[in-house]
Amino acid sequence: MSSDTATTNSVLQAIVTGTAPQPARLAAARGLLPLPQSELLQVLVALRRSDDIEISKAATETLESQSREDLLFAAKAHDSSPSVLSYLAEMKNARELQEALILNPLTPDHAVATVASLTSDPTMLELIVLNQQRLVRAPGIIEAILGNHARSPEAERRALETRREFFEKERGARQIADELRARGKTAAAEFFETAELTTATGVLSIEDAWLIAEHIEVSDADLDDSWLPSERYEELTTETLAEHAAAAQRIIEHERIESGDVPLERISLIRRIMFMNAKDRMRLAMKGDREARGILIRDSNKIVATAVINNPRVSEQEAENIAAMRTVADGVLRLIARNRAWARSYSIIHNLVRNPRTPIPTVITILPRIRSKDLQHLSQNRNVSEAVRRQAERLQQTRSGH
Repeated sequence: MSSDTATTNSVLQAIVTGTAPQPARLAAARGLLPLPQSELLQVLVALRRSDDIEISKAATETLESQSREDLLFAAKAHDSSPSVLSYLAEMKNARELQEALILNPLTPDHAVATVASLTSDPTMLELIVLNQQRLVRAPGIIEAILGNHARSPEAERRALETRREFFEKERGARQIADELRARGKTAAAEFFETAELTTATGVLSIEDAWLIAEHIEVSDADLDDSWLPSERYEELTTETLAEHAAAAQRIIEHERIESGDVPLERISLIRRIMFMNAKDRMRLAMKGDREARGILIRDSNKIVATAVINNPRVSEQEAENIAAMRTVADGVLRLIARNRAWARSYSIIHNLVRNPRTPIPTVITILPRIRSKDLQHLSQNRNVSEAVRRQAERLQQTRSGH
């Protein structure tokens, strides 16, 4: 018979393993040996499963004769054997005992699952679900909670959230990633291997995941995320359902301002993307195609919008179009101006100086590179700030010798 005791006492080991003489083992089963309480319980728990009927019966009777105080002490002790803690978990209608077992870090996970399935006290289930690390390590506990009719709404909610967060969502993402790889869509597969896949309304649906996968084109090998120091992740905060809805509506209105009517398919894509959490939107901004970038460049979260500018597939023509947009953040326009490759394009810098959203210091820096004829038009452009008009006029007059 195997032993689950922690003792180094050779005599006790002999009793438990069956190598000790039968009279000695029977005496131990009857509780007649002078043992500390912790070692006595270890021996009794082991001997109750003895092949010897007499020893098994004696050990069971001795265990049943133990006082509640001694059993509660063992449930709380940090030197109790896992076998003893597992035995105690099988006891019903013992609230104090169950609470002690749940709180004892030495209690085996399977024993906690036993408590979760047997307890009739909903507060015990609520106490169990507070230890999410244990639930993740032993998902059988989650199933035991959900299978217990005594569970409270709070215990059920937390158990379901943990199962969804760490098991269902992970499994769904892995299945999507595997199928995308099989189809040769490596970039999309990489996205779903790292995405959180949560939205303002819960977990991203399979249908929405596949739609978004169609708009991912940049592989991890092409990414450079050095622009995003770890401390900036704090800006990717949790957003409310109302905030997601408002953000989606704002982008739809911005596209109407810029382009006129927005097709229903486009509106549907905007809503799907904008209801994703900020971290996933940031990754999509760096890996997405032009259609996805056109949505996320207008994201009110600066990190997300900045990620679009750091997407390696953004072309000069795309940067030129963004530079003319009056519905993007001023920080995006500032970044375009700082990009050395784009700053060599006259069309881009011309759009920047004419865009009232471009920060005035950025415009003032660019103005000396603007052609005289365009400076004259700019000095008369009522859509830009007075400071920009005046500076454009001064530069134009200086060049003309006035």
